[in-house]
Amino acid sequence: MGSQEVLGQAARLASSGLILQVLFRLITFVLNAFILRFLSKEIVGVVNVRLTLLYSTTLFLAREAFRRACLSGVTQRDWSQTVNLLWLTVPLGVFWSLFLGWVWLQLLEVPDPHVVPHYATGVVLFGLSAVVELLGEPFWVLAQAHMFVKLKVIAESLSVILKSILTAFLVLWLPHWGLYIFSLAQALINWKEAKLTWSFFKQSFLKQILTEGERYVMTFLNVLNFGDQGVYDIVNNLGSLVARLIFQPIEESFYIFFAKVLEREKDATLQKQEDVAVAAAVLESLLKLALLAGLTITVFGFAYSQLALDIYGGAMLSSGSGPVLLRSYCFYVLLLAINGVTECFTFAAMSKEEVDRYNFVMLALSSSFLVLSYLLTRWCGSVGFILANCFNMGIRITQSLCFIHRYYRRSPHRPLAGLHLSPVLLGTFALGGGVTAVSEVFLCCEQGWPARLAHIAVGAFCLGATLGTAFLTETKLIHFLRTQLGVPRRTDKMT
Repeated sequence: MGSQEVLGQAARLASSGLILQVLFRLITFVLNAFILRFLSKEIVGVVNVRLTLLYSTTLFLAREAFRRACLSGVTQRDWSQTVNLLWLTVPLGVFWSLFLGWVWLQLLEVPDPHVVPHYATGVVLFGLSAVVELLGEPFWVLAQAHMFVKLKVIAESLSVILKSILTAFLVLWLPHWGLYIFSLAQALINWKEAKLTWSFFKQSFLKQILTEGERYVMTFLNVLNFGDQGVYDIVNNLGSLVARLIFQPIEESFYIFFAKVLEREKDATLQKQEDVAVAAAVLESLLKLALLAGLTITVFGFAYSQLALDIYGGAMLSSGSGPVLLRSYCFYVLLLAINGVTECFTFAAMSKEEVDRYNFVMLALSSSFLVLSYLLTRWCGSVGFILANCFNMGIRITQSLCFIHRYYRRSPHRPLAGLHLSPVLLGTFALGGGVTAVSEVFLCCEQGWPARLAHIAVGAFCLGATLGTAFLTETKLIHFLRTQLGVPRRTDKMT
């Protein structure tokens, strides 16, 4: 399979992932807005922070390393051995769910049963649901590796729709059930791959701390009460909405592309040059896309954070620390976007030895991040979590950029040029940010809906001008989007 064909399949997989993320996030946000009218913010905080953290940590520790290792070089392997390796995720999931469930029940503060009833049952059922999900892991990897697009879309769409319908029904008719509602809704080995899996496991463990670090600090150190945790989680989800919609499916799909096209253990000059060139061109375009989307969110999100929170959750979110949290998160999204693309390439191209060396960096980052999160939160409240995340993400981006620079330094390709924007476009961003900031002062958000609509109109005009400038100046990126992320090719035979 040629690199261009792999690129086309990766682009189609990314497009399907984008559709799924739009569906998931739309349903999740509508569901959250509905739930806030019937349940307390303490219950929302326990579910969205503590129990979801238990669920995601169990899944991450049990399967992430296997996914990374078994999706590398997928055309050159004995799939029977790979499937055997993947089944190890189930006993690992059982171990982690039991161990973490004990921690959640015995070592952490138990919520007041009058405010948050059925906590113990929620812990047990969330852990059990993680193990049940792991039973399908070999089939998920096979579908992802062979890019069965329709199968993935149908299966995951049905799952999230049925879960959401059940949750909404239980919230409406049985709100006194509390955590029962969410708990019921959740519910021959290739040794080279195994060694690579172990390396990725160590990395995944550290990456999980960096990814969910603020939730661990909230959960174990009690720096915020459950109500504040609920508000932070809602703002966090709202702030990361666009980044998750766009960049998570792109990162997952193009990791597979880079892992298929590039060979681990080999320098760029020792590989097939056509594949190296295609990978460099794709990386440059993805970096440009990440930078533009991140800057757009940062610049325009600042002036519209309070309005968005007021429309979505009312005074509970738009008053107090909510707008400051969301404005800070808008800058963090820029770093999230760039890091997703750079690590996508880095983890696909690293050798086992490089992965092991990178783990030491992740260990230092994990330790410093947890300490910094605690200190900054004590100093400036929940905004400290976002500041610590920005620091963490900046270091990770620097590490990945250094790797990419070393990887391509002996070749004629310079994919890091994707991080350069024209002065005209940068000026347009600056002007748009200034105009919308002034508009917020005079039009938002205490002067009624006519003023709000005028503020929205100003933002729409500035956004249109910025996107138009990007369309005229970033012609290389526009060509990439049209050819790879646009209309599916006629040669698409995927099912």
